[in-house]
Amino acid sequence: MLMEVKKSLKLMFYYFKFNISAAMEYRVSFLVQTFGMALNNSAFIFFWWILFTNVPRIGGYGFKEEMMLWALSSTSYGICFVLFGNVNQITRMIMNGELDTYLLQPKDPLVNLVCSKTILSALGDALYGVILFFIINGFNLKKFTLFLLLCITGALIIASILITIHGLSFYTGNAEGFAQMVIEFIISFSIYPEGIFNNALKTILYTILPVAFIVYIPAKVLTQFSIVHLVSILGVAVLWIIIAYTVFYKGLKRYESGNLIISKL
Repeated sequence: MLMEVKKSLKLMFYYFKFNISAAMEYRVSFLVQTFGMALNNSAFIFFWWILFTNVPRIGGYGFKEEMMLWALSSTSYGICFVLFGNVNQITRMIMNGELDTYLLQPKDPLVNLVCSKTILSALGDALYGVILFFIINGFNLKKFTLFLLLCITGALIIASILITIHGLSFYTGNAEGFAQMVIEFIISFSIYPEGIFNNALKTILYTILPVAFIVYIPAKVLTQFSIVHLVSILGVAVLWIIIAYTVFYKGLKRYESGNLIISKL
């Protein structure tokens, strides 16, 4: 089991290195997409600053707490689509019978598939979140290390949810629209204070759509460390990874090859 994890991490690293190297061939485009997205996101700081100038607290959150939600959400989203940039293409590949090239290689097909592409603009999201963290907290290496860990777990949860939903395409047909709706819900809910939602919606955010374990609980861990909360975050991340693997590989038994001959170096 540990050997498989080690192989998967090694494969992820090689893909990341290759994708970034390929992107750097067109440096102007790379820089425009990365810093353009970071600049675009920074406009929201001004919006929230004005809002909190007139209303000191919203849903129990102040300006600093709200910016922490943005830092966690943006960095988690960025890491997800930098490392697993192909995750939103799973349905298309299933429907078009394009998984063959991944199934024929001596690597974990799911890891190989989702890591084979990087979304360059997502680097801007991750960069924005990291810069925002330092603006809020100053240079605190210990806290930043914990922040990165929580963002990685957030990225894994987001990726696992998307894999699970796209994996439903094996059973129900095209689930791409549903996956897009879910990621939009995750982003929307993760950037607003938890206190503005009613109890019914909070229940959903702690269970079916675990936004709480992507931003709300991690924010609490960063402000007032709790080993119980940290373990719960790690546990939910592991649970969603297991769900994603189960749905994908059980569904793979239903997959029908597209008989496509594709060379992949």
